[in-house]
Amino acid sequence: MIARDAPLRVALFTDTHLPQLNGVTRTLERLERAVVARGGTVRVWTVDGPGTTPDTDVRRLPSVPFWAYPELRIALPNPAAVHAEVRAWRPTLVHAATPFGVGMAGRRTAARLGIPLVTSYHTSFSAYARFYRLGLLATPGWAFLRWFHNGGRRTYAPSESVAGELRHRGFKRVKVWSRGVDTAQFNPAHRSRALREQLGVRDGRLLVGNVGRVAREKGLETMLTAMHLLERATPGRFVFAFAGDGPYLEPLRRAAPSSARFLGRLEGEALSRFYASLDLFVFPSTTDTFGNVLLEAMASGVPIVAADADPTRELVTGGRGLLYYPGAGLNLANGIRTAVAQPTRLAAMRDAALTFAAQRGWDRIFDDLIADYRMAMAEAQIVMRPAAQARAIARA
Repeated sequence: MIARDAPLRVALFTDTHLPQLNGVTRTLERLERAVVARGGTVRVWTVDGPGTTPDTDVRRLPSVPFWAYPELRIALPNPAAVHAEVRAWRPTLVHAATPFGVGMAGRRTAARLGIPLVTSYHTSFSAYARFYRLGLLATPGWAFLRWFHNGGRRTYAPSESVAGELRHRGFKRVKVWSRGVDTAQFNPAHRSRALREQLGVRDGRLLVGNVGRVAREKGLETMLTAMHLLERATPGRFVFAFAGDGPYLEPLRRAAPSSARFLGRLEGEALSRFYASLDLFVFPSTTDTFGNVLLEAMASGVPIVAADADPTRELVTGGRGLLYYPGAGLNLANGIRTAVAQPTRLAAMRDAALTFAAQRGWDRIFDDLIADYRMAMAEAQIVMRPAAQARAIARA
């Protein structure tokens, strides 16, 4: 049983982790740093793979590429070995961030050792099921996810709309763990004339960009259609730029108009410059549960045109951007044309976005999350005490 004044020692179980680059890995990296900055300790159990290096605080488990998506990896951990490692490290909380092989190992180990468990929900199952036409899997899929997450003291959802859907689906103890943005890293001051010239943005052309994993479920086929429509209607008016990598990169590159630029995976200062150098940020995804890139674009002073989906609407409202009805490239093309045709409205969107982003610092978000970690630990102690007493009586 965990003592009331136990230090915060988080065993984080995730099937995706750096050097993989996506919204989940970037969020979890920040979570690890936040726990340490507040006096806690983190050890990660995750998959191995190309580009990984030895790290005493990251336990890499054998894995293989997922056949349908080689960038993701599947692990089938040895339960006894994981159990022994976790028991020796003595965590006071287990956080399972994914419901697959590694996350399952974390859930099972927490139950066996009597350690409080929390989970987080990062990927919209309903949106992916619709996108990939997996209707036959929807009922058993939701049943599995409900079982997985309801085994913990909390299910953390990234937005109010996702939390509402989970509650509707029978998930218990759902709380919102929102997302923030680093306004020093993402800031209009990083705008680069040299980068814009390098990308061919001159003579009144506008730079329209997207950042993220390059995959079909991100709505990039819609963006591809919109690029061609705009290129035909207003040749030479736009340069389209993509920062990211993924399985749809080569098909997108082959099918894109000559005005498209592909910069690959960007990090650090290069990513900051890219955002701030855009004239418009386009977000065609309807499958994201939050869209961290939206906050990064807002903090960079870039107006947004985004598909109208519930999690996105929570961010791109109040004059902070323009929403279009999703699913058709024509709608996106018209949204882009509408936005750039109104410079005054664009400036107002930029100002509203900057004000909103300034209020979304990470410190408050992680202060709230870690306070809730401790509350979950305390609640678990109250629940576990009678069971521990019963075991003591049985042994007497």
